[in-house]
Amino acid sequence: MSTSLNNAALDQLFTKARTRNGWLDRPVGEDLIRQLYDLVKYGPTALNACPARFVWVQSDEGKQKLADQASEGNRAKILAAPLTVIIGYDLDFAEKLPELFPARGEAIKPMFKAPAMAEPMAFRNGTLQGAYLILAARAMGLDAGPMSGFNNGGVDEAFFAGTTIKSNFLCCLGYGSDENLFPRNPRLSFEDAGRFA
Repeated sequence: MSTSLNNAALDQLFTKARTRNGWLDRPVGEDLIRQLYDLVKYGPTALNACPARFVWVQSDEGKQKLADQASEGNRAKILAAPLTVIIGYDLDFAEKLPELFPARGEAIKPMFKAPAMAEPMAFRNGTLQGAYLILAARAMGLDAGPMSGFNNGGVDEAFFAGTTIKSNFLCCLGYGSDENLFPRNPRLSFEDAGRFA
């Protein structure tokens, strides 16, 4: 039976974690990125579809290409971060269902090849995987700076041309500094955000 994480772990994941806008000059190595993905891949998705696709942008050329598609306020963040991940989702995720969902993947693959079924499934579950990425990064001692504010079509053309993958959001990763750290904004109360039924 699972036990609750201690307060220090909950602080690291949630209550004291902050969205970072500034970064220390400290690289994130490939081994750590692979360890990070090896945590992310275990987060649940419907039918174990795993539709998220990740581009780990580290090179100066890649950062510039990505920054060129970002809003003015996000360009400097991308260029300064040691790593920015493009979280995308594959509209053709159903091709992998026989491998990932052996019990019924082959039988249900045609249903999820239809665009009306594929797009919401891929987007929803790919977004979940992006959230797992943020939490896994924090669990491993990294800081995260998730963002939208970019030209999805331009990113798709620059990084996913000729594929069935679409960009969802970006997330800078590394070791955060307090540079440009904004005060924590309020959150909704339990009563404002939900109700019992």
